[in-house]
Amino acid sequence: MLLKKFFKTSLAAAIDLASQTIMWTIEAIYIGKLSAAALAGHAMALQIVLVFFAILLTFVMGAGLIINRHIGARESLLADHIFGQAMMMGILMALAFATIWHSGAVHLFGLINENGGSQAQIAGVSYLRTIAYFGPCIMINFVATGIIRATGDTRYSMLVNLTVNGINFVLAPLLIFGLFGAPRLEVRGAAIAAGTAHTIGFLITFYLVRSHKTQVHLSFKELTTPNLRSFKELFKMGLPTTVEQLTWALGQLVVMSFAGAVSVVVLSTHSIFMRLQSVLSMIYMGFSLAAMSQMGQHLGANDSELAETGARTAHRVMGIFIGVAVLFMIIFAKTLIHIFTIDPATVALGQKAIFIFALAQIPKALNNVLSGNLRGIGMLKWLMFTTIAFVIVFEIGFNYISLFILGWSLYGIWGIQACDETIRLVLNYARFKNGAWRTRANS
Repeated sequence: MLLKKFFKTSLAAAIDLASQTIMWTIEAIYIGKLSAAALAGHAMALQIVLVFFAILLTFVMGAGLIINRHIGARESLLADHIFGQAMMMGILMALAFATIWHSGAVHLFGLINENGGSQAQIAGVSYLRTIAYFGPCIMINFVATGIIRATGDTRYSMLVNLTVNGINFVLAPLLIFGLFGAPRLEVRGAAIAAGTAHTIGFLITFYLVRSHKTQVHLSFKELTTPNLRSFKELFKMGLPTTVEQLTWALGQLVVMSFAGAVSVVVLSTHSIFMRLQSVLSMIYMGFSLAAMSQMGQHLGANDSELAETGARTAHRVMGIFIGVAVLFMIIFAKTLIHIFTIDPATVALGQKAIFIFALAQIPKALNNVLSGNLRGIGMLKWLMFTTIAFVIVFEIGFNYISLFILGWSLYGIWGIQACDETIRLVLNYARFKNGAWRTRANS
């Protein structure tokens, strides 16, 4: 029963999250055919959007953690209250952020100073200002589907995002290149396609949360009646996860800059590995969210024994998956690298280094699921502080030494990440096995 429920939740979440990553990649390929400047402007606009999404993640994760406990305790009215409060904050922040995107686009893109920067600025400002008109619907839908996903209704979040990305997939080339009589709008067309698709997704999500199909119901009373205590609880629960994710992203950005300082070949090969890891990470995240929601709901029902059984099930399933994935990557190394490039030097380095990259995925995958269980328990500050410490010491400090002093190149980058994830896995496992959370759950 637990295995079936875990698969049902995790696989839907993995498909859901991977679909957005794939669509961003396809959109970048389309825009890259316009010009390098257009691609640079679009890439920076997307990074700006993702930073604002990371801020919204505070309320998504906070609401998901609290709601799972209420669902497990069969306190549906309290779950709906938290959902309404989170959506209220999401709406207010979405309106403010969309205004910033539109009015502050020129200032944000003033950061581009490289050759061809003016053209990149024009493209980026056009994209950001256009997407700003759809911004409220995009961000409100991000919060709503994020909470739906975090509370275990992943089949519905998957339905919404597959619909959104399917519509975007059809509209984007039509409006970017002016196909079949449509106007050629280039970068602006990409923004209109994405905005239109996400607005339709917003309408679908609104229907779902009002029709009692999901575990949470959007009550207009809860949506329009602010509760300061609930806001504080949402912020307290969500902030550590947001800081944790932003710290890891910043650390990887620094490592990318280190790779670029070594050589173009190291940078290009590292970028391919990062692209592969980003796809795999969506699967890890799907398993992690399933583990988090099940753990939270079991603890909400004061059943620590079932919670621990569910955690072991999640770890075993992830172990089998990542074992198969590692063998696949090692056997088909050359084919995987050729998907991204035919450059001989990059392919040669990629074939040699993919072994250590693949091995690094084992502790990373297992640690993702274990982190999901720890989030469900509520050990958010532990995860935040360990991530901050390991990013500073390993991802930045040790990578600097390995690249610029020891000359370990790409092997050093992924060897260090393997060590980073392995040590954190051991520490997180020790924290999980400590047992103090079982006493709190049954008290």
